[in-house]
Amino acid sequence: MTRIILRGAGGRMGQEITRLIKEDELAVIVAGIDLNQTGGSEYPIFTSFSDCDVAADVIIDFSSPKNLDAMLQFAEQNQLPIVLCTTGLSEEDLAMVHDASQKIAILRSANMSVGINTVIKLLQTAAQVLAETGFDIEIVEKHHNQKLDAPSGTALALADAMNQVLKEEYDYNFDRSSQRKKREPKEIGISAVRGGTIVGEHEVIFAGTDEVIEIKHTAYSRAIFAKGAIHAAKFLTGKAPGLYQMSDVIG
Repeated sequence: MTRIILRGAGGRMGQEITRLIKEDELAVIVAGIDLNQTGGSEYPIFTSFSDCDVAADVIIDFSSPKNLDAMLQFAEQNQLPIVLCTTGLSEEDLAMVHDASQKIAILRSANMSVGINTVIKLLQTAAQVLAETGFDIEIVEKHHNQKLDAPSGTALALADAMNQVLKEEYDYNFDRSSQRKKREPKEIGISAVRGGTIVGEHEVIFAGTDEVIEIKHTAYSRAIFAKGAIHAAKFLTGKAPGLYQMSDVIG
């Protein structure tokens, strides 16, 4: 039985994970961490890690960069791996995560969906073939009107994955409205759409001469991210220190 501490227990993803865990015979949430909720749950919820005294096997973090250092310190002291799902981390935050990964196992992913991480593998193969033959690459991502960051962490992850196999030769273009010039050959355009209740949609367009290839992923509910996080938590339990990705989970 995998015992989970859930950071961001009161948020939308925290509630979704709580719902799914009830149906999982191999995992249980033993405590939650949330600044804005301290009761009304089937497990204890603490406002900070310093107050948490519950034994666990792994932490799932679906919160915000705020107080990241407190979680890392708690995890190191208790030798707990972390499934880090929080986006919007600064360079300083990422440096702290990297340092902590020398002592504990950390799985960091901008998107916990098994589908998206399979798409990443497909994109890397496609980019290697198509970019060499002159195809332009564009990413269009769509999310609900309450999402704060743009572009999404997933859109950046898709771009980074392709750029990795393209020898980091491509620049990212986030806004063409301020430019009056032709598109550069070695750039990846990233556009963000915000509206309604769109859970998440990412489309990668490979546009060549007289032909276009599109690879698209659509999320219809947050459950896919919660399922991925739970799957990752089970995988990460007992793993050696280091940085892991969802690609390690799906093989």
